[in-house]
Amino acid sequence: MTTTDPRLVPDELLDPPVRHIPVGLSSSSVAPAKVAPCFAAAAEHGYDGVEIMVWIDKESQDASHINRYVAQYDMPVLSLHAPTLLVSRGIMGNDHWEKIDRTMELADQVGAPVVVAHPPFTWQGDYAKEFVHGVAERNGRRGVRIAVENMFPWYMLTSKGERQFQVYRGGWDPVPMPYEHVTLDVSHAGTSRSDVLAMARALGPRLAHVHLTDSRGSFKDEHLVPGYGDQPVGQHLRHLRGTRYGGSVVVEINTRGRKAKKRAKMLARALEVARRQLGRPDHAPAQPAPGASGRPVTDGDPVTDGGAVGEAGDTSAPAGAAGPTPAPRQRTWPPAQPHGPGTPTPPRADS
Repeated sequence: MTTTDPRLVPDELLDPPVRHIPVGLSSSSVAPAKVAPCFAAAAEHGYDGVEIMVWIDKESQDASHINRYVAQYDMPVLSLHAPTLLVSRGIMGNDHWEKIDRTMELADQVGAPVVVAHPPFTWQGDYAKEFVHGVAERNGRRGVRIAVENMFPWYMLTSKGERQFQVYRGGWDPVPMPYEHVTLDVSHAGTSRSDVLAMARALGPRLAHVHLTDSRGSFKDEHLVPGYGDQPVGQHLRHLRGTRYGGSVVVEINTRGRKAKKRAKMLARALEVARRQLGRPDHAPAQPAPGASGRPVTDGDPVTDGGAVGEAGDTSAPAGAAGPTPAPRQRTWPPAQPHGPGTPTPPRADS
């Protein structure tokens, strides 16, 4: 299927890739389903591997369960996402370094070379103060890299207009920080109103991992199907294919509230965009792997049949969000400094 999106580079203009870049599927893309459905979906659509979000379910924390699925689906684990989110309090304990260390140990046990971690919140005490040093000291242990993810400001609408708040110690932007390895999330770049391509270029060889998705600039962190927001997704992927980028590209999209057939089309479309722009000859939607359930994915364009998050003509908010998504704002990088004094009231100190 030939795309008509002008931001996605036509096949005839794509140069041969420098290397094969694996395209993985994040377990977040099948949430609230867990680990097993992620492996099954990745195998069905022809992904190269998976990223597991370490979560409250025991399977995501247990190497024996994960390795069983690795063998069953012949599907490697490309990365693990440490439970460093605001909503992952208590998962793998309450000590923040323990979460990182246990995730690195799990990564070693399942053969994952990368652990994705969020930067610390300003209220997280010594962990936040020591984060840069602690990450540097741990990097490379067991052959595992910690790739710190780009985030975004928090926004608040007031009678005087919109205000931004800085809630991450050191900032939400990892580019000026001394992290050796960085994860670049396209939706987070959109939410911070930054240009993901400019960030990728600025990071250079420090870019170790990519979360492929899209954004229309909403403060809600949309995680749209790539190509259905206004980030330069095609140019970003083409940049990766033309450089010595040595990491993976992992699809992390919001499919919550979608029926199985629609979710399958969204996952197939995301993989198709990635494969086409990364220069894989097998960029057409894959047939289900042997033993996988379901019928072959059709070559229908999700833009024309409606219902996917971020589709053309879809003015509804993403699943779980209230109200229409605001029009995108002009993107810049480096970003402007947050305006307005003060910070929002933080959660408890153990968050």
